[in-house]
Amino acid sequence: MKRTFGLIGYPLTHSFSRKFFTEKFANEHLDAEYLNFEIPSITDLPGLIVANPDLEGFNITIPYKEQIIPYLDEISDAAKEIKAVNTVKIVRNGTSYSLHGFNTDIHGFQESIRPILQKQHKKALVLGTGGASKAIVKALKNLGIETQLVSRSPKSTSEISYTSLDKEILSRYDIIVNTSPIGTYPKVEEKPEIPYSYITSDHLLFDLVYNPEVTAFLMQGIDRGSTTKNGLEMLHLQALAAWDIWNK
Repeated sequence: MKRTFGLIGYPLTHSFSRKFFTEKFANEHLDAEYLNFEIPSITDLPGLIVANPDLEGFNITIPYKEQIIPYLDEISDAAKEIKAVNTVKIVRNGTSYSLHGFNTDIHGFQESIRPILQKQHKKALVLGTGGASKAIVKALKNLGIETQLVSRSPKSTSEISYTSLDKEILSRYDIIVNTSPIGTYPKVEEKPEIPYSYITSDHLLFDLVYNPEVTAFLMQGIDRGSTTKNGLEMLHLQALAAWDIWNK
């Protein structure tokens, strides 16, 4: 019987996950499929699971990484701490089922940035405050790196505004991580509004965006000799971690 997995979100205009797993299943000769489930509301989730009895697990993307939590029967400690889930395993028992939530974005980002960290990289600016930023902050914390969230509309004392960024702040924060979708194809000319003139060769710029491969944000770092990396390897690593969870 063909094993079924999938991605839940809205809208699903492009899907790294479906392409990645479809190629993985073909290369490894696995009798499995990975489907996109575009649902306009998280309230549609129970009906979707009942309608797809072969579905063993799924990934979660925008806007449901936080909204799905009330539907879960169990949640991992890491996902509970950051209040964001991107991977769900379905445990079925006859016609009943339970949902177990995890966050593999933490692992994906942590293991992607670890090899390029240098001794001066001790503090990070995290651009954006959405669901993805929570995983990034947790991963950086695991690596012993202090973080500062940057928001267009700060809602707490733990966040600062883009307009407050200056030479002094950028001299103290050697890592800058873009967790927002700014610069994603087709709006490739867009980039976060930060004072790039203060970026140096000591900085590390990491962009969760991977399409295009070199974003306008990363190009600013490249032009100044900074270490740069996009989010593609992170996605590979988080997807493989999800696969491990579904097969435990």
